[in-house]
Amino acid sequence: MAIVTQLPATHVPAEDDRPRAVPARLDSVDLVRGAVMVLMALDHVRVYLGPPTIPESLASPALFLTRWVTHFCAPLFVFLAGTGAFLQGARGRSRVALAWFLLTRGLWLMLLDLTLSRLGWAFFLWAPDAQGVWGFWAGIIWVIGAAMVLLAPLVFLPTSAVAAIGVAAVAFHNLLDGKTAAELHLPQVVWGVLHCGSGPITENEKVWFGTGYGLLPCFGIMAAGYGFGAFYLLEPRVRRPQLLGLGLALTALFVVLRASNLYGDPRAANLATPGPWSLRDGWDFTAYSFLNCQKYPMSLLYTLMTLGPAITLLGLFEGAGGPVARFFVVFGRVPLLFYLLHVPLIHGLIVGLDFVRYRWSPQATDGCWSVAGQSPPADYGVSLPAVYLGWVAVVLLLYPVCRWFAGVKQRYRTVWLSYL
Repeated sequence: MAIVTQLPATHVPAEDDRPRAVPARLDSVDLVRGAVMVLMALDHVRVYLGPPTIPESLASPALFLTRWVTHFCAPLFVFLAGTGAFLQGARGRSRVALAWFLLTRGLWLMLLDLTLSRLGWAFFLWAPDAQGVWGFWAGIIWVIGAAMVLLAPLVFLPTSAVAAIGVAAVAFHNLLDGKTAAELHLPQVVWGVLHCGSGPITENEKVWFGTGYGLLPCFGIMAAGYGFGAFYLLEPRVRRPQLLGLGLALTALFVVLRASNLYGDPRAANLATPGPWSLRDGWDFTAYSFLNCQKYPMSLLYTLMTLGPAITLLGLFEGAGGPVARFFVVFGRVPLLFYLLHVPLIHGLIVGLDFVRYRWSPQATDGCWSVAGQSPPADYGVSLPAVYLGWVAVVLLLYPVCRWFAGVKQRYRTVWLSYL
């Protein structure tokens, strides 16, 4: 993944080609970020309202594609968080101030994920299981915060060095697949957090901690995104073709590596989990197998498959305007608020629907992951078309709140607002 941090030395730019001051907001970045936030809501509506099936099983093309299109959300969210960090420095924030901001905001996000975000997902904080074991499971917001903490000291390095570290982490972390904590002489919880999983953090194994997202690949994506921010020092007419070229090159690299089945997506192939693709009954199911890459942790192929097209869209959306673009820009300017609000809204809607239908809800005091273990009715959940209707309703309900808060952030540029 090549990151351009300056114009080639052999190029003598015209006056309007030269690097320029970065504006306070970049609509193209906010547009793409907002679009992926809206897609993320589709995935979460599906999780809460949809039938309790496994989209990755390839059993339902419509369900698989609904799940697959939302794969773009997490890696792009992490990537653009790194880009945003670079742009803050480009707008005049000193490296010391930027490092402090990344450290403190990262810790803040980690806390939010385990408290306010957890309340939205489960409607309670934490409690021990039947065996008295406390298990803490961190989501994407925690991992983004932890990656910010790791990125903080790196901002004192040249941008190209940060980009190289990030690209190396993304490209080579799959070499560690199959390694154990004992082989690497690490505590199980440390290896679990770095490379997806969990482990005990007390000697008597009564407290566990883990995350579905490996911190190592997410940190690499964020550091690469930091280096990617250098593109936004260029004039739009210079930047646009470079973004298109980079995005298409990454997409092509995904196709070549995926076709070879040699590296980048390690899990064994079966109907329920990603792994090497294979020929299936019909071209469509073969295509689904080809696209079915590992998200937990984000494999190299998963990252190329999502960031390649996303960077291409960033190039295509340079200068985009109109009411549709402005609609998504609103969400892209307040992504954390949208995230913290949309989960409890969806959760509350399904609990209300359950009480209307059954006078009981398996999700009234727990998250969507608890449904299967509570013997839900045979007709539990709603059809996929109803999931899409619910998704549209959630997005439209949140739009006025997000628009209001985006206006607040634009009018009052106080420090504390940058943490939201």
